[in-house]
Amino acid sequence: MMRRRVEKVCLVTGGSNGIGQALCERLAGDGMRIVVFDRQEASTTLKLVERAGSNGAWIPCDITDPAQVEAGVLDAVKRFGRIDVLVHCAGIYPMQAFEDISFDDWRRVFSVNLDSLFHLLKAVLPGMKARGWGRVVGIASNTFHAGTPMLSHYVASKGGLIGLIRSLAAELGSHGITANAVAPTLVRTNTTEQTLPPAYFEFASQLQAIKRTSMPQDYTGTVSFLCSDDASFMTGQTLLVDGGAMRA
Repeated sequence: MMRRRVEKVCLVTGGSNGIGQALCERLAGDGMRIVVFDRQEASTTLKLVERAGSNGAWIPCDITDPAQVEAGVLDAVKRFGRIDVLVHCAGIYPMQAFEDISFDDWRRVFSVNLDSLFHLLKAVLPGMKARGWGRVVGIASNTFHAGTPMLSHYVASKGGLIGLIRSLAAELGSHGITANAVAPTLVRTNTTEQTLPPAYFEFASQLQAIKRTSMPQDYTGTVSFLCSDDASFMTGQTLLVDGGAMRA
């Protein structure tokens, strides 16, 4: 079956690697032009976007800084005319026991994982409302449902993201804008391989009904759907894409 081709502009945070990079490639294949917000250089991602038949741009941006976000969105709109879709994939997940977490640690995780989404929404929603169409997709985590230990600040930030998505959906539905979240399990990426012991991946896979390690491409189809007109009647939802880990 031929994939649909859409003429939309999609902003992806954290698109230089991992899940974000895989999403950029897939959405480019859907016909979207891709804007990557990331502090890390994203030339590899842009090559994948071009190979998928589209084009895009990397705009260096610290998404914790509202001024940089506003300037980056203005730059993207100047280059591409608009932003139709926001996919918020950037995030950090330092493993710490609660008693070892300082308030600065806590605020850092929230700043990257949740406050940044606030800044992004403030910048892109006015244009979506004016056009009467928009898609917001936040990458959450099944750790919120599992209550995973040693990640209390991360889990709380993802719970906040899910709550924000639910409330946004109620406010934005009348404007033709949907807001949904996708909750992955532990995903094998360059970053997770460098920061986590190999045993973590095996442990996570054994909790799943589908007993293999999750890869970034496991999430591209779901996000592609949520960004499309096919999902126009779905909003305020958090889709668990975790190999059945949270099936109970």
